[in-house]
Amino acid sequence: MEMHQQRVYVVDDDQGMLESTVWLLESVGLQAVPFTSGQSFLDSCSEDIPACVLLDIRMPGMGGLAVQDALRERGSQLPVIFVSAHADVPIVVRAFRAGAVDFIEKPYNEQLLLDSVQRALRQRARPSAAGPQASEVQQRLDQLTPRERDVLLPLVQGRSNREIAEQLGISVKTVDLYRSRVMKRMQADSLPALVGMCIGVGLVEPFTLQPR
Repeated sequence: MEMHQQRVYVVDDDQGMLESTVWLLESVGLQAVPFTSGQSFLDSCSEDIPACVLLDIRMPGMGGLAVQDALRERGSQLPVIFVSAHADVPIVVRAFRAGAVDFIEKPYNEQLLLDSVQRALRQRARPSAAGPQASEVQQRLDQLTPRERDVLLPLVQGRSNREIAEQLGISVKTVDLYRSRVMKRMQADSLPALVGMCIGVGLVEPFTLQPR
């Protein structure tokens, strides 16, 4: 399937962000279809051609998670990528458990966003081609040192660096160091990406999340 035939729905109530994202996608030959509300997207989206959706979390009226739920109820196969400034761990976990393929924090890195979109479009064409497999993630987990695993679990449960430091009896600076090592060893470019990996191998469950 040629790139210009692939469609990306962009749903964001921030007009400036919407326009810049559409411009970015069109600059690499993708067809970007903008919407400023979740309901207008649901009323108009089609799955007749390869497509994915970039979806903001917080919008007036119907928020991104509600849009995701509506797509699931329809039996939609559209890969969902959340792009949001609100990346609290409980929100990220809920999004991934409901089937999101990625969760990117604003302000986003343009290349990371484009890479995520291309992975999502490949997933639509070949479901087995998306993201690291559970076996790969498990191999990365197995390579962590005991202290790195001590930091990983509370990190993906939503605890702050200070809370982790108090729990483990170490300094915040030391937690920062181990957190950086964990991200590198797990090949995660963001906390949401790390959370998604841990959900994929069953390391994170909703009842373990810290309330916010």
